[in-house]
Amino acid sequence: MNPTLPSPPDWGGEREPIPLSAINQYLFCPRRAALIHMEGIFEDNEHTLRGDIVHEHTDLAGYEVVKGVLLWRALPVWSERLGLSGKCDIVEVELRSTSNLQSPISDLQSGAADNLKSQISNLKSGRIAALRPVELKLGKRRKWENDDAQLCAQALCLEEMFGIAIPRGAVFHADSKRRREVEFTADLRARTEQAIAELHALLAQSEISNLKSEIPPLPPAVWRPACEECSLFDICLPKATAQDRRVERLAASLFQI
Repeated sequence: MNPTLPSPPDWGGEREPIPLSAINQYLFCPRRAALIHMEGIFEDNEHTLRGDIVHEHTDLAGYEVVKGVLLWRALPVWSERLGLSGKCDIVEVELRSTSNLQSPISDLQSGAADNLKSQISNLKSGRIAALRPVELKLGKRRKWENDDAQLCAQALCLEEMFGIAIPRGAVFHADSKRRREVEFTADLRARTEQAIAELHALLAQSEISNLKSEIPPLPPAVWRPACEECSLFDICLPKATAQDRRVERLAASLFQI
C-alpha cells in the first residue's frame, strides 16, 4: 500500500527550513553539519551506505498495519514555528476506533500542497489517540543525544501538525534489532530547540558571508576518536586543521608582552 503523499507547503518566510537530519549532524559535529549544509560537501562511506540500505523500506511512502497498529512510512513533516522540514521513518498511529484502520491514510490523497493542512485537520477530530515517531538507526542499542534530539524534533513537528501531545517515541537499532524508548522530557525538548536555533544562526551567517562574497567561517575541528568513522574525515582533516589553529595561537603569543 503506497499512496502518493503530498509535499509539505511552502513556508513563504525569510528563513529556509532546516532538514531534520541536520540536527543529528550538528549535535554529532557542528563542523560536519556546516560542511554538508553550508559547503554542499558530502561523501559516502561504509556507515552511510549501510544506513541507506536500512532505510530502503521506510523510504517508500505508504502504510501498513502490524498487530493492530497503523504504521505510516516516510511521512512528510514540518514545523513553521521552528523552521523544520523532513520525513519520519515511521509514525505509529493509535486510533480511537480500529473499525477502519485505513481511513486516516485514505484521507491523505495526492493533490496540491496547500490542501495538506486541511486534510490533516480532518484527522484531528478525535480519531487519533496517539502518535509515536520511530527512527531507524545503525548500530547496537545505545543512547546517543543526537539521535534523541532528531527524534524529538520529529515529535515537535507532529505536535504542531496534528495538535496532539507526543510524550515519547522510539529508536530502532538495526544491528541489535532492539527498540529503545525515548521520553521527550523538558530538558530534551529545550536542548533540541537550542540546537535548531544554533543551526539557523550558523546558516544565516553563511548567507551573510555569501552576500559579501566572503568565505563563510566553518566551526573549528575538534578531534575525537569518532572522527575516523565520519564520511567527511578526509575532507575535514580534523587532526591537521586543529593543529593549524594551535600553531596560529602559539605564533600569535610570540608577539604578546
